Amino acid sequence: MNRLSNFVLWRTFWRSLFLQAGFNPQSMQSLGIVFALQPALRELYPDEAKRREVMQRHLTPFNTHPYFAAAIVGGILFHELKIAEGKGTEAEVVHFKKALMGPLAAIGDGFFWHSLRPAVGAFACACVPLVGAWAGLIFLVIYNFVHLWLRARLFRLGLHYGDALVAQLQAPRFNVWAQRLRLVAAGCAGGLAAWLSVRFGAQVGGSLTLVAAAVCLLLGALALWLVERNVSRYWILYVMGVLAILIGATSP
Repeated sequence: MNRLSNFVLWRTFWRSLFLQAGFNPQSMQSLGIVFALQPALRELYPDEAKRREVMQRHLTPFNTHPYFAAAIVGGILFHELKIAEGKGTEAEVVHFKKALMGPLAAIGDGFFWHSLRPAVGAFACACVPLVGAWAGLIFLVIYNFVHLWLRARLFRLGLHYGDALVAQLQAPRFNVWAQRLRLVAAGCAGGLAAWLSVRFGAQVGGSLTLVAAAVCLLLGALALWLVERNVSRYWILYVMGVLAILIGATSP
């Protein structure tokens, strides 16, 4: 099998980071996919007419989680390498893209948007009492380290395993890690709420400072318990907001 140079692979991966830059209502992320694939396609298909034909094949509507798209970009290269050698068909790479973009979008949304980002954000907020505004840098460093490392790993998995990528994605157990990250987010948020209650209570000389801190922790635990039982997060947010307003209005 023809091998793409490491330089071309790195260029392809680097370009995949800008997948969303070409987003449009008609074909969504397809322009970003083609932009990422261009360095590899130039090496696989020196003939310009053939290369244009291949690029046209990848301009069909495509949409998935922008981070997990790295796995599909790697898988596309896996198939294009086979096609360039006459060992694969165009239908295989088209089916590969269509079959994975939906499931990977769901996994990516659950892990990154609903778990990792809130957990790292809550942890960074909990660091504010210790490091102040530097907590923003902590968020950027931790979140981007994890998401860039995962993107690179997903790209390699797609490149090396192709259709067997699905089996490889079961090993990291994203759903288990997502639950753990949500617990981290809840714990950090509850701890920060308790610290704020104690700090504000001490400033105004409140006699119920410790009680207020305990109530904050209990409300955080209650919110987590309700979320785990699929109660609407919006309802929880509204109820907690109303409680905060009532407590603030009735406190001395």
